[in-house]
Amino acid sequence: MDKINMWEIEEGLAAQGITAICGVDEAGRGPLAGPVCAAAVILPDHLEIPGLNDSKKLTDKKRRELFPIIKEQAIAYGIAFASEQEIDEINILQATFLAMQRAIDQLEGKANFALIDGNREKDFGLPVMTVVKGDSRSANIAAASVLAKVTRDMYMEKLAEKYPQYGFEIHKGYGTKVHYAALTEHGASEVHRKSFLKKFYEKK
Repeated sequence: MDKINMWEIEEGLAAQGITAICGVDEAGRGPLAGPVCAAAVILPDHLEIPGLNDSKKLTDKKRRELFPIIKEQAIAYGIAFASEQEIDEINILQATFLAMQRAIDQLEGKANFALIDGNREKDFGLPVMTVVKGDSRSANIAAASVLAKVTRDMYMEKLAEKYPQYGFEIHKGYGTKVHYAALTEHGASEVHRKSFLKKFYEKK
């Protein structure tokens, strides 16, 4: 199988004179608890980081190994959250966009163009292009995916210390059987997304 060129999209944009491209991705849209996290990354052009392709397929161990390497080698990066309260107030899609905007803002104007993972477009104050399955097609998006995922996982592990009854360190807030069982026994905590639990409470 031919190796995927993780710089193909950036090369196409560079041919149009577009440089300083950041990749943007999120982690944690689906969980019942905790914030959504987004990251924006500008890597040096054609930087090869071994293992940085299709980050969804990476093991947790590999993502955590890549995490400091990406931060060290990136020209710039930003990592930001939108809280569970914000998710409940403005919905998960808008909260995801809010986290992405906060991450892009941390780049302090160093990006001229943004590649956004997915198919939902928004005005982030700079030209954007959405890329479906972008974390397996763009090095910058793949790097952002790793930063967002590892940051959120570590955050949920911290929450697990405060709320040990829910097992956040295992499922990171996703709706597993263990998590639903804990919700049935203990009810929701202040870090649960109330808007995600309506159907759960309707069934009870």
